Amino acid sequence: MAYAQLHDSGQGYQCQQDCRPRPVDAAAIAHTVGQTILRHAARVIPSTTAPTPPQLAAAHAHRVLARITVGATPGDIALTWRATPVTGPGRFEAERGQRIAAARNLAHTEPLRARQLLHDSLTGVDPATASADPLHAEAANLLAELQLRLGHPADAIAWATYAHHSTIHLHGPGHPRSVHALHLQAVVHRHAGHHQRAYHLYRQLGEHFAATAGPHAHRTLATHATTALVLHALGHCQAARALLADTIATHRREHPGHPATARMTQHLTHIWQDCAAKGHKHQDA
Repeated sequence: MAYAQLHDSGQGYQCQQDCRPRPVDAAAIAHTVGQTILRHAARVIPSTTAPTPPQLAAAHAHRVLARITVGATPGDIALTWRATPVTGPGRFEAERGQRIAAARNLAHTEPLRARQLLHDSLTGVDPATASADPLHAEAANLLAELQLRLGHPADAIAWATYAHHSTIHLHGPGHPRSVHALHLQAVVHRHAGHHQRAYHLYRQLGEHFAATAGPHAHRTLATHATTALVLHALGHCQAARALLADTIATHRREHPGHPATARMTQHLTHIWQDCAAKGHKHQDA
């Protein structure tokens, strides 16, 4: 399962093809897994003077667990234990992994502290030249998301770009992590005002969803709708209106009653109003 964004801006897990109606809360899963590790396998956690929070204990799950199976709710979890625990990483790698895990859990409650932890874990890493690394890619992805949430999209661009290129190298372009990183890179460029770059990234994302989920899937159409908004920001009002109107018609037919249709219609109305205010005379008016 891959990380997905929850409606309340939290982090969740979602399986491929969006097989769940709603992603499962990642923090709740980490808490449950961490509590179990503390109860039955605390020996794998480096000793500290302070009690280890469950979320940090969960960062060591890969060392003692072979599989985590999640049912309908975050509390419905089945754990498959390894016959032999995996030997722990070096001290530096372990500390870096713990900083990233702590930052993920602090991102929504203490974002500034989480950002500092991520900066610490990426000390010495130049996103323009660094080679692909799983921990670096995860930290870069989290840092870009955090900078975007804190209102600094320009500061997120380099890390989002590195996270995307790194995950493609590690997992391939079609892997859920790579697709998530592509979407993040598109969002960051759009919010930073780099609309031409955002347009090409959203086009790439839409083509991927059309090929994997289908041309009429909700995520495909939602990406087309956002692409239309980027076209409008670039000044291509007529093309934006045509694309968004076609997307709305398809979405209404394929996903009747879905709330996204109303949001798309509001955006189309805004584009019409903007065109009228600027005195545009389009053939599709």
